[in-house]
Amino acid sequence: MPKKFFTYKQQLNKLQNEKKLTITDPAYAEEVLEKLSYYSLIGGYKNLFKHPASDKYIYGVTFEEIVAFYYFDEELRTLFLKYILHVERHIKSMISYYFCEKYGENQLSYLDEHNYNISKKNLYEVKRLVNSLEKSIAVPSNYAYITHHATTYGNVPLWVAMNALTFGQVSKMYQYAPTDIRTKISKRFGGLTEKQLHQLITIVARCRNVCAHGERLYSFRIRETIPDMPLHDKLKISKRKGQFVSGKSDLFAVVIALRYLIGNEDFKKFKRELLHLINNILKKCPHVSKDQLLKNMGFPENWNKILRYKKLKKPMLLKLEASVLIIYKA
Repeated sequence: MPKKFFTYKQQLNKLQNEKKLTITDPAYAEEVLEKLSYYSLIGGYKNLFKHPASDKYIYGVTFEEIVAFYYFDEELRTLFLKYILHVERHIKSMISYYFCEKYGENQLSYLDEHNYNISKKNLYEVKRLVNSLEKSIAVPSNYAYITHHATTYGNVPLWVAMNALTFGQVSKMYQYAPTDIRTKISKRFGGLTEKQLHQLITIVARCRNVCAHGERLYSFRIRETIPDMPLHDKLKISKRKGQFVSGKSDLFAVVIALRYLIGNEDFKKFKRELLHLINNILKKCPHVSKDQLLKNMGFPENWNKILRYKKLKKPMLLKLEASVLIIYKA
């Protein structure tokens, strides 16, 4: 049966009288529903505050607590996106460098499906990728730099095109790049294998989309998994049927990915900001326990010990000068 339309006052009446949510300031609550929408606020964040059996709110839960949690999730998206963008820039920079090193600066090189790792299994996906790359540099373009290079030089080098590509496209470029290119890039991340790096990039790219589109993040889950990493064992994450129960396809898996993909100092800042957000929302939402929150986020109880353990080898440093990557040994 389709959902009926309710006015803001009817929505509040239902929350207060049927669902037993405490609403102390109806005028404020109506203003919030108008601003955020019932579906985004209540539909997105009610579960942590309700009795699963009765579908009613835990006694004493207030409308303000749910609003606070909504804004916690918003801040969570902002935090994750900030550091994911660091990863995105790094990956884009390295792919453009090593691809151009191997095939040259002509745009025909990255638009040639034969310059990717083609097999019967992935031929269709490579063709789709190349087609999407062609569309990204087509003129007229929304990007002035694409139009400038296309009309002035008749060529859009990959290091120019990269800014117009999505992280999803870049993830696919890495996935289907020749083995030697994938190996060179993965080595820059402290000795990750090509497969490990691809899986870490995949979950980070998926998380980026959630953040960029304003979707619910705290309970993030995807079908794909990251590989079993040394950090899973070092944090003594429990297993069920031989599989780690957290840190594989949830938000903590993204945290693990960032641990391997960004520098130590950046990760320290990220972890400090994340811990602050978690502690702050637990103060604002007394009806949400720490264990309950961490479980929904996919975090083990000792997640904040993640900095105690070293990653793999120390990655080599890469710097960008005048659109050319200069590589230094660490």
